Amino acid sequence: MGLKKIRGNTYYIHGATNIGVYAFKNKNCVLIDTGINNTVARRIERVLIDNRFHPKYIINTHSHLDHCGGNNYFLENYPGCILYASKGESIFMENPEFTSYTLFASSGLKSMKGMNNPIEVDYILEYGINKIDNDKFNVIPLRGHSIEQIGIITENKVCFLGDSIFSDAILEKYSLPFIYSVEDFLETLCYIKDIDADCFVLSHSDYIYSREEIGALADRNIENVEYYCDLCLTLLEQPLTREQLLKNVTILKELPMDRNKYYINFAAISAFISYLYNKGAVDTFLEDGVMYYYA
Repeated sequence: MGLKKIRGNTYYIHGATNIGVYAFKNKNCVLIDTGINNTVARRIERVLIDNRFHPKYIINTHSHLDHCGGNNYFLENYPGCILYASKGESIFMENPEFTSYTLFASSGLKSMKGMNNPIEVDYILEYGINKIDNDKFNVIPLRGHSIEQIGIITENKVCFLGDSIFSDAILEKYSLPFIYSVEDFLETLCYIKDIDADCFVLSHSDYIYSREEIGALADRNIENVEYYCDLCLTLLEQPLTREQLLKNVTILKELPMDRNKYYINFAAISAFISYLYNKGAVDTFLEDGVMYYYA
């Protein structure tokens, strides 16, 4: 891990999840996300110490564990550190049991309980300009991947996009995107193409995108979503349950699968079914206690 300057006071720490860093003149800094756990948080801390930066503020783009799992480490080890998030994401951070509930519709399996300790959010960010330590940060809505993901644009016109858009490498490896709302995800991808920024940072990419490049990447993400909509409709020419649809998609696309990925992919398939049903492209029938979906 190392600190990489993007522009002006805006940096990032490259890792499995990229961490945004905005430094103030007094060497205090804002962290945009904190990684998956305390081990990663300590690595981030070492980079900050090496550059004489002091973590004073944290902004979480969303509540998934690989973005906020290091929060409590910084909050506990840096008294006075202040945490910001959107209202929708703060609910999941302060009530971690909701994550397994959304994936399992109950308390969930033990292996699904990634974050055990609640994370208390200090301030809810509003959309538009927010002042932190007298510098301005533009908070933008990026719903779709999660219930109320946000993006951050610094004064240096660097935009941190979280998981609102996926790199070509991610699309190739995990082509079925994890989406809470397909409709919101598509709207966000269209919105990204018009964002007034010069540099764009994705959470899972080793590349910083220009405005032109991010627009082209958004189009490829849209095409990928449309592909899965068409694939689902083709497969649903024969009535299938959600699990049967996931099985067919998994075989056709050779999706990586283990127990946790199963529930993540099942949630993604559910999002596509919901989107297609709400558009009137899919209907349902119930037989012997089993729900079937068909085009």
